[in-house]
Amino acid sequence: MSNHAVIVDVLRAPMGRTKAGGAFVDTHPNELLAQLFKGLVERNRLDPGEVEDVIIGCVSQVGEQSSTPGRGAWLGAGFPEHVPSTTIERKCGSSQQAVHFAAQGVIAGAYDIVIAGGIESMSRVPMGSARVGRDPFGPSFHARYPEGLVGQGVSADLVAAKWGITRQDLDEYAIRSHQRADAARASGQFAREILPIRVQREDGMAVIEFDETIRAETTMERLSQLKPSFEDAALSARFPQIRWSTTAGNSSQISDGAAVTLIMSEKRASQLNLTPRARLVAFDVCGDDPLLMLTAPIRSTRRVLQKTGISLDAIDHFEVNEAFASVPLAWQRELGADPARLNPCGGAIALGHPLGASGVRLLTTMVNGLEASGGRYGLQTMCEAGGMANATIIERL
Repeated sequence: MSNHAVIVDVLRAPMGRTKAGGAFVDTHPNELLAQLFKGLVERNRLDPGEVEDVIIGCVSQVGEQSSTPGRGAWLGAGFPEHVPSTTIERKCGSSQQAVHFAAQGVIAGAYDIVIAGGIESMSRVPMGSARVGRDPFGPSFHARYPEGLVGQGVSADLVAAKWGITRQDLDEYAIRSHQRADAARASGQFAREILPIRVQREDGMAVIEFDETIRAETTMERLSQLKPSFEDAALSARFPQIRWSTTAGNSSQISDGAAVTLIMSEKRASQLNLTPRARLVAFDVCGDDPLLMLTAPIRSTRRVLQKTGISLDAIDHFEVNEAFASVPLAWQRELGADPARLNPCGGAIALGHPLGASGVRLLTTMVNGLEASGGRYGLQTMCEAGGMANATIIERL
């Protein structure tokens, strides 16, 4: 009999802006993660000493995130020293991959109780910190791709060109992301997934309860005034099909955030009288064209559906990370998914994309979204630098 891996609980921090005055710009990333550990353990009345591993996604593993942040946060939370931790880096899918490894360990019988999650303080450890002044690829890679790859923003414009996605399409999608996130906030849905975080400020202790990133007042007029972020004359000559439509307004926000999930074997959850919220059904990870870079979610979605025999129409909730608006739009057009089920609570354009934390942030929103709608199956997928993607299917219980 299969040893099912179940999600007992999911929890995230509010999403914080990285500009001066942002919620967490003065908070060490381990402090953010430690409070989530405490919240997860306390609300499930769990003995932290029974946790067998803590698997945390983090992309920029330098500076304050250089020393196994899950371990530092766990010990900072005051929890038992015998519980280990490890850090996963699969670019934007790091914490989604952490969930995969945790669930696969449970299914294999290696674990009964695991915490998986992610952390990224993009204000304190800026994106790209680990490779400043360095070539991360090497001569053999450059020999294979002599013209060179391009930045993700340029890839976003290449994707838009390939699928015939216009600037208006991108901006309309961005507005919808903010509107949906604002509706989820107003209805109290996000309150069910957010742990209020205490932060120390010059004038005393403050409690952050809400996402700072949602801009419900966003309009087409405002978005239309933004200039393309990645336009380049040399690249225009190389890629004449590009129309340079990707802007700061239709891309994900750089943000600070963290999210965690408690994963157990179904048997152990029953022994502890804990009611699982969802079952982890299937996983996939794959690579795709590193030049287009952002298309692997299409391939990974097809693969994970094929593994399960579940049809696309049977999925009630899709979370496709909004790294750029062209990513979920191309995914939706290629697969023909119902747009009403795609990121129904908004996405990274409205909520932000704290790299290593985003996979579990999407999972947290999807679990709560399925419970709110009464849906059965959810599928999430995440584009990742280098042309990779993870895909996960869960079943609400």
